[in-house]
Amino acid sequence: MSGTYDDGVFDDGAAREGPAGGRFGEGELEDGLLEEELRQAAAILDPVPAVLRAIAVEAHALHDLRARVAELTFDSLVDALPVRGAEDAPRMLTFDADGVTVDVELTADGLIGQVLPPGPARIEMLSGPRRFARLTADDMGRFTGEAPPAGPFALRLRTGGGVVVTEWLRA
Repeated sequence: MSGTYDDGVFDDGAAREGPAGGRFGEGELEDGLLEEELRQAAAILDPVPAVLRAIAVEAHALHDLRARVAELTFDSLVDALPVRGAEDAPRMLTFDADGVTVDVELTADGLIGQVLPPGPARIEMLSGPRRFARLTADDMGRFTGEAPPAGPFALRLRTGGGVVVTEWLRA
């Protein structure tokens, strides 16, 4: 593309489509062209790996707009005081979302958790490109998973009160 922008026409005589008002602000056209050239160069010189693209697509597919996001309010790796002599202590996590609390204990053998207020729930342990593991909480809200998550993971809970999804964490 050659020429400069002046009143909607480039000096090569060709009109270019501009913003809704019909005019580009100072530097907007150049910034847009530079951004596009950089995007094309990055696609050629440093393309997104196919595996990463697949993970991103699958993560987006897991997104549930109706779900409430449960924030991490306690992580024993960050918030707890170290205990002398304790080796391989389990990682304790607490998530909260609008009156729903999820307590999780991660160990080398798997995970143990409880949903509060207590009640039955269907739980999916999401972990990147792998298929999710299905867990079930009993009437007391307790659930267990035999395999500890490897890499990033989140929990999606389906209770009588709706869908709650925890923040993603690295195990």
